[in-house]
Amino acid sequence: MISHFQFQSLYENKELPGWKFSFFHHSKKYLGIYHRDGKIEWLSTVPDQNHEDKLKSHIHELMLYHVYDR
Repeated sequence: MISHFQFQSLYENKELPGWKFSFFHHSKKYLGIYHRDGKIEWLSTVPDQNHEDKLKSHIHELMLYHVYDR
């Protein structure tokens, strides 16, 4: 389960796509960049393979809800 999900635009012009995000998962903080094509670039430790696919799916859902479904 993801907790404390936060995101902010990479650019001063908030209309440009690209966002930094952070969240906690199993008491570990993760940081990354969500690119306009949906690619996720990890800036912190990469989650282990068992969790990475599920976390990416959750991040996509959260970004769709918070950014694209305004």
